[in-house]
Amino acid sequence: MVRMRARIRALVRSKTVLVAGVAVSIAVPVVTLPRLPAVTLWPLVLGLLPWVVGKYVLCPLRWRALTGAGLSRRWHLRAYAESELIGLLTPGHVGADVWRVARLHGTGMGHGDAVLSVGADRFVGAIGLIAFVAFAGTTLPTRMLLVAVAVGAAAVLTVLVVRRLRPGLLPSRPLPGPRQLAHGLVLSLGYQLSIAGLLLGTVAATGHSLSPMAALGAFGASQLAGAIPGPNGASPRDVALVVALAALGVPWEAAAVAVALKASLAWLPALALGGVSLLLFRRALRHVHVSGDAVTAS
Repeated sequence: MVRMRARIRALVRSKTVLVAGVAVSIAVPVVTLPRLPAVTLWPLVLGLLPWVVGKYVLCPLRWRALTGAGLSRRWHLRAYAESELIGLLTPGHVGADVWRVARLHGTGMGHGDAVLSVGADRFVGAIGLIAFVAFAGTTLPTRMLLVAVAVGAAAVLTVLVVRRLRPGLLPSRPLPGPRQLAHGLVLSLGYQLSIAGLLLGTVAATGHSLSPMAALGAFGASQLAGAIPGPNGASPRDVALVVALAALGVPWEAAAVAVALKASLAWLPALALGGVSLLLFRRALRHVHVSGDAVTAS
């Protein structure tokens, strides 16, 4: 984790890598969208807008509610947007969590507390997803439940081992309380609604329709494949979502187009929000380094 965090920090500070990432962010939708069959624009816009609010407002606020570190909403909004762009550039979106841990650590928070913050956010997000899938009337695959139980057991075992061997790595802050968890869960449910809206919009853009409950069920069922990393738009999770949509009656070609649109559209707010925030973050780092050099010289 420490080595990966150092590598991601070095990549962000690299102007060449940052410019290349921006170029990729622009190229993916520009190259992909014109190659797709004819789609209707307005359903995409109507689906994208609530998802942007869910992803870049509700999710950062959920993270802040579960962290309780006294950092501003603006800080969480910016750090989360940065992490989403980095996540899109890394397989399995793993870079997003590493970047969030690094940003918290950069504020003076201990490593264990930073990991707890991001882990609690992921946990509440997963609970929100399970609640929505259950509400949609979709039976969760047995393998998904087994994986969830195994991950929980592994987490408990890891904490016990670390407490015995390296107690200094454990968080010094208390776990989120019931009120924090309830607040985070409400925000997570709102985000799940926005995901359903985006999926409905991309399916409608192909000329087909899907009920909101069916969309939630398809998205939830596809999350099992998320344990296997892959690039955004071509990961096992995306393939599973195509299969789930086809099983609900959406033609294969339309299902593939809808998932491709969903993956391509994710780059637009990531570039606009996360890209700009990363540029500002790099500028602030450069200013700090220059100020430090000036103080040293004097």
